[in-house]
Amino acid sequence: MLGAIAGDIVGSVYEHRNTKRKDFELFSAGSCFTDDSVLTLAIADCILTGADCQANLLKFYHAYPHAGFGGRFHVWANSEDPQPYNSWGNGAAMRISPAGFACNDLDTVLARAREFTMVTHNHPEGIKGAQAIAAAVFLARTGSSKDEIRNYIERTFAYDLSRHIDEIRPDYRFDVSCQGSVPEAIRAFIDSTGYEDAIRCAISLGGDSDTIACITGGIAQAFYGPIPEFIARQVYNILDNNLKTIAATFMQKYCP
Repeated sequence: MLGAIAGDIVGSVYEHRNTKRKDFELFSAGSCFTDDSVLTLAIADCILTGADCQANLLKFYHAYPHAGFGGRFHVWANSEDPQPYNSWGNGAAMRISPAGFACNDLDTVLARAREFTMVTHNHPEGIKGAQAIAAAVFLARTGSSKDEIRNYIERTFAYDLSRHIDEIRPDYRFDVSCQGSVPEAIRAFIDSTGYEDAIRCAISLGGDSDTIACITGGIAQAFYGPIPEFIARQVYNILDNNLKTIAATFMQKYCP
């Protein structure tokens, strides 16, 4: 889960200043957490405390209203009666990695991913994207190989994961849909050689860099194990005390 937050923070400076290279600087003065981290930690807090998902998403939004939330999420969070808004956006997939780390079997992972997603992203593509990422995290942390993860995702969710990241990169453009960013984020993990390389692969695609790296980073942590210490240290330094406490508590319980 910390791997997802690190991906968001590293990608934060490249979302509107895309790079197609892998040899970029991981952290700079502008590196910050965005709505991706805030909502990932809101889901983590739901798992830790049993809080209602909708209530928690609203609580975390109002605590960090300037973290970079999308326009439709802003409208939802400020509505008198927040209802799901049929979104297929990749916000469903970027916040879901805690479900893959915390649940003990695949059926529960899929059910909880659906539960945590439906409060906003009730479009079939939104649910599919979230379930695919939660499942990938679960499979990665429970010993599945990259080929096994790829085969399961292609078979279950009908995503095309056939193209290498080097084939995707040249023509890839900004796309906030699950269907236009989740397969690419998974493929960035598949073609990586380690956690840091996975983040570099994801960001080098361009596009919605922080969200793609957030999605890739969660799977990569689950597969490769603890993220490099210097990255974890930077992440904890950038998070505020509230978010840092939730992250550390979740990591201690579910990613020891």
